[in-house]
Amino acid sequence: MITQVLTEYHLLGLVLGLCTFLIIGLFHPIVIKAEYYYGVGCWWAFAVGGTILCALAVAIADPFWSTVAGVTGFSCYWSILEVFEQCERVRKGWFPANPKRKK
Repeated sequence: MITQVLTEYHLLGLVLGLCTFLIIGLFHPIVIKAEYYYGVGCWWAFAVGGTILCALAVAIADPFWSTVAGVTGFSCYWSILEVFEQCERVRKGWFPANPKRKK
């Protein structure tokens, strides 16, 4: 339904671009918070989430929702690298370390 309306008004690419922008923007603070509270040990959650979302992207027939699932899935995969890089940024003092988390 949503894909038909967006395609009819030639807005599908624009809306998918906006969704991609928002998804990537949303993952930035998620990575920071995940590293702060859980450390790099949370990488597996991003891997599982990415795998599930990429599988959904293949299973979903609607192009709009399939693309959103795929973009979110690959953003999860990219976040695995970012969690380790965030740990390095914390080590350099660019971001605060969680004093309550065990090392």
